[in-house]
Amino acid sequence: MSRRVTVLVAGVVLLLGFGLVGTLVPVPYVAQVPGPTYNTLGDLDGEPIISVDGRDRNEVSGNLNLTTVGVPQRPLTLVGAVQGWFSSEVSVVPRDTVYPPDQTVEETQQQNRQAFLTSEQSANAAALGELGYPEKVVVQSVADGSPSAGQLQAGDAIEAVDGTPTPDTDTLDSVLTALPVGTATTVDYTRLGQPGTATITTTGGSSRPGSFLGVGVLQTPSAPFTVSIRVDDVGGPSAGLMLTLGIIDLVGDTDLTQGAVIAGTGTIDAGGTVGPIGGIPLKMIAARDIGAQLFLVPADNCQEALANAQPGLPMARVATLEDALTALQTFRDGGTPTPCTAGD
Repeated sequence: MSRRVTVLVAGVVLLLGFGLVGTLVPVPYVAQVPGPTYNTLGDLDGEPIISVDGRDRNEVSGNLNLTTVGVPQRPLTLVGAVQGWFSSEVSVVPRDTVYPPDQTVEETQQQNRQAFLTSEQSANAAALGELGYPEKVVVQSVADGSPSAGQLQAGDAIEAVDGTPTPDTDTLDSVLTALPVGTATTVDYTRLGQPGTATITTTGGSSRPGSFLGVGVLQTPSAPFTVSIRVDDVGGPSAGLMLTLGIIDLVGDTDLTQGAVIAGTGTIDAGGTVGPIGGIPLKMIAARDIGAQLFLVPADNCQEALANAQPGLPMARVATLEDALTALQTFRDGGTPTPCTAGD
């Protein structure tokens, strides 16, 4: 072969080799894509995402969709990374920003799932507080082998112990601290709006002197019904705002959507403060793709949202739960909710 042909053949072989490497060898990056959205007013696999026990759910027809970011589990190759860098619907980020190097993938997923479960608790508290239900000492869990097992259950509001009212956790601790371990004490509680009484023999613990009931409690708004949330495949705290609105719509007095498709994102605390989240450009694409008529944007994400605005997707700036409810009221009335602006 001539020198020219030899060089050409060698170049083709090298090019094919680099192409093969680019399609097979993983790089230390991951791709993020628009994830599925979940209508908090609807069902998932035939079961309600938000279930209510102790009263009927309101009849609702609209959507309050929480939005997510998807992370494909297959390793990202060099070719896939280059394709992602040139796509407006893919975000390629260093793997360490999604999966910390000191944790396994499973540990990270478990941590994200726990953050979601915590956001459920905050969403429930924020929603019930907004609806005017009073704060009480509410059982969150009953430990295995607890003296309260079979007598108290999650959702019970502890009204009094040993005849002393317990309106808050400090008072409950004071009453139990004064009781000797092994005391058979009367616990008055409310379950789904109905009063009940249990006699529980207290146990001891190492965190303080005195007695324990063997339950985990939280001072939080309590209603004559319980709310449970089922979205098994979502992690992180960013669903909090939309879960809160879903609860309010299903048990409150106002139809928040009047049949419209609303999407959004944002963390929430028990007091109703809405916090920023990650991946908002991808979440806005997901909202656009389901035909959302309004997207609720955490105030601290407004600049990023403006830079990635989607045609036909109006945005509403929300810093609190009250902001979100006002935006929905304005939208229902045919007005324009407070938008994100360059000054945010």
